[in-house]
Amino acid sequence: MAYDEPGQVSSTQPPGVPAAGPGNAFDDPAHGEPGRDRIGVHLVWEGLLLAGLATLVVLLARADADALRGDSLRTLLVDAVALGLLALAVGLTLRTAAVNLAVGPVAVAAALHFAEQGDRGLREALVPALVVAGLGGLALALAVVVLHVPGWAASLAAAAAVVVWIERRTAPVTVQGDHDVRRAAFQLFAGFAAVAVLGGLFAAIRAVRRMVGRFRPVADPARRRGVVAALVTATALVGSTVLALLAGVLLAANGTGPVVPEPGLDQTTLAVGVALLGGTSAYGRRGGILGTLLAVSLVVVVLALAAAEGRSLDRWAVGAAALAVGLAVTRLVERFGRPRTTAGQAAELAPAADGTISSGWSLVRPGRTDSWTPALPTPTTDTPRDPWDAPHWETGPGRWDDRDR
Repeated sequence: MAYDEPGQVSSTQPPGVPAAGPGNAFDDPAHGEPGRDRIGVHLVWEGLLLAGLATLVVLLARADADALRGDSLRTLLVDAVALGLLALAVGLTLRTAAVNLAVGPVAVAAALHFAEQGDRGLREALVPALVVAGLGGLALALAVVVLHVPGWAASLAAAAAVVVWIERRTAPVTVQGDHDVRRAAFQLFAGFAAVAVLGGLFAAIRAVRRMVGRFRPVADPARRRGVVAALVTATALVGSTVLALLAGVLLAANGTGPVVPEPGLDQTTLAVGVALLGGTSAYGRRGGILGTLLAVSLVVVVLALAAAEGRSLDRWAVGAAALAVGLAVTRLVERFGRPRTTAGQAAELAPAADGTISSGWSLVRPGRTDSWTPALPTPTTDTPRDPWDAPHWETGPGRWDDRDR
């Protein structure tokens, strides 16, 4: 509360929160710390990712010069796009604080479907799968936002249901039809890079970032976050499911052998690890600009370098390492990426020159203590020695013996 005058309340404002104004038009303390998130920590981390990626590319060129040219390069780019779509799917739901853990099984199921129906044509194979993915994502979204349950729990249940469908295939499925996506490898990678970078730039806008992160709890996690948060989170869950389906189609079309029916949870682990490695916070809302693109490229080059050196590098191991580093990055992002709303609270508690105390409480400085109103009237003459004869005590009519005095 802000007290402009004694006994008058002008506004409600929690301690440490700046007063509302044009710069805080999109800020609501009920949806997190007001103020603009700091991007510097993301830029520093993305610079480190870029340096690491450049080093790994040099090492890959020395280990196998053919890995960065011709068909090998095209295969590498399509693999990067497939992993990038999974990372974008996870990153989108991480931003909304409702991570979708079903992206891996959905990708494997889409790869199996495309392998079986690919000979019917690209449109005939994709359209029914897109409809099913959209409806499945919508069912998951309704479960999350209507029941208001954690996204990881609801999506894990959805992943289990998809795994049941996958396990009905007991043998690998050979891809039907001729769909050589490597011919469009450069276009696909350019499109993925544009979506990743433009999405990061768009999400860096203050109003957009706060709107996307409204589902992130700020008090009781079970408290509903409002209609806007529900709509944004539902859209993210549906979009992530569709992106996972497209990633599965690319994995099937870019593969050199049959599609193996497997649970796909290793794909989920790797995608979550890459999203966190790119700088997206595990708590939601905060994320970088180039982080996803750089992290995806780095992991793909790591896998290619291991293959060029004849070493077996499992996706589980890479995903676990990316998760470990990504969780540390989340801690850095949450520590150095939050708005500067609490750094100066101690200074704000000091009274200002006009007598107000900031940090939410505006109090008028009390006046002099000798300005109180006396209960009795002030005497107009000097008080005599005998207090009973003081004139200002005699407020009634004169006594009968006054004349003798």
